[in-house]
Amino acid sequence: MEEKTVLYEKHDRVARVILNRPRYRNAQSRRLLEEMDDAFATANADDDVRVIILSGAGDNFCSGHDLGTPEEKEDQQRRPFPNSVRGEYARSRQLFVDNTLRWRDLDKPTIAQVQGLCIFGGWMFAAAMDLIVASDDAKFLPALLQYFSIPWDMPPRKAKEILFQSRFVDADEACRLGFVNLVVPRAELEAETMALANRIAESDRFTLRMVKWAVNSAQDAMGFSTAIRNAHSHHMVLGIGSVIAKLEGKELPNRMPGVDQALKKVKK
Repeated sequence: MEEKTVLYEKHDRVARVILNRPRYRNAQSRRLLEEMDDAFATANADDDVRVIILSGAGDNFCSGHDLGTPEEKEDQQRRPFPNSVRGEYARSRQLFVDNTLRWRDLDKPTIAQVQGLCIFGGWMFAAAMDLIVASDDAKFLPALLQYFSIPWDMPPRKAKEILFQSRFVDADEACRLGFVNLVVPRAELEAETMALANRIAESDRFTLRMVKWAVNSAQDAMGFSTAIRNAHSHHMVLGIGSVIAKLEGKELPNRMPGVDQALKKVKK
């Protein structure tokens, strides 16, 4: 059995939820998603906690979905979803749409503390948080994700330009586009994120909840949550070839094609 995939810490009025699979760049296994959901629920239910920080252990925030580590393969064999297109849809919807929308709507302000790689599913995690503090070496890569928030995360034309090319967005560009709130040196990332959380925690707890609810409700009035759920179908259509290959028992690639495309541009 893998060690605990998510760590939970409480620092006075700030809770820290820490992704703890650094050797896999914090890839999103089902166990990690479940432990992360439990940690968020614990922080949300604790009246002493006013702000929640999501971070990743090691050099990278999150490299996206777990596409086949030994631990994830064993877990899928032990707790399989139905071996059908319907089963794959249910898995995708439950683990990545329902979870992420629930985390977006936690009662308390949330902050993503991002360093290194933040790829595909990692973008989803960060995007679901209220604020993002990034180290100066952070690199973000979006895609047609289950939680397709990028048209809301930045201007639509910029979103198209990035997605059409499948290219990384560095921390400074992400900040200019409004996706990231603050960029700091890598060595100061944890301290600066905690300092921001502590400043927010000085605000009245009920006021924080109402402000968050008001902003999220304004987005929802413009169709945010409906758009997220609808886009999930587009994601499934795009990935149907991989779904069929998986159902036929074929070995899937270790990473999605868009990642290779983006990495080639970085190496150039």
